[in-house]
Amino acid sequence: MDEVELKSVVDDVVMRRAAVERAGATLMFAGHLEDRRYDTADQALTSRDHVLRVRIYRDDVNAPRAELDWKGPTRRENGYKTRQEIETRVHDGDKLVDILGMLGYRVTVSIDREIAQYDLNGTMIRFERYPRMDDLVEVEGTPEKIEEAIRALGMPRDGFITDRLNDFVTRFEKRTGRRAATSNATLASNTDG
Repeated sequence: MDEVELKSVVDDVVMRRAAVERAGATLMFAGHLEDRRYDTADQALTSRDHVLRVRIYRDDVNAPRAELDWKGPTRRENGYKTRQEIETRVHDGDKLVDILGMLGYRVTVSIDREIAQYDLNGTMIRFERYPRMDDLVEVEGTPEKIEEAIRALGMPRDGFITDRLNDFVTRFEKRTGRRAATSNATLASNTDG
């Protein structure tokens, strides 16, 4: 299945969450989201623009929920970021991580963020707060539904772009002169507070 998405920096998370709630969006999850991307020592996946990811959702109420995802090469089509994606829920994320290690995969990218994820008429809207970087909103669905969600957010359309997280990091660092931290480990390892 193809994943179609856009991202934008969020000016005011509280205001934009209220806007999508007024538009009828349903909160699907609020809590901590951990992404761990895996690759081989020779970067075989990265060299082909493939992603192998374990994603763990944690909150104060439910048991952690894990997903295993594969993503194919990124395409930009008609102004949207698109890539083939296959994902499945996994009962025991810790054991999955052990299996990947036994197969020779290692974590190459760690991303931690607090999120609020909504569904608006079949479109995913996820607000993301990183340890030290701009807050982002990602909108994923069909192009028509993405446009509907952007209107519900009430944000300027031209702020929604196809860039990867690293592009947002680069702009944050250039604008602020501070080193971004997209994981708790990165935040702990540098003193640019």
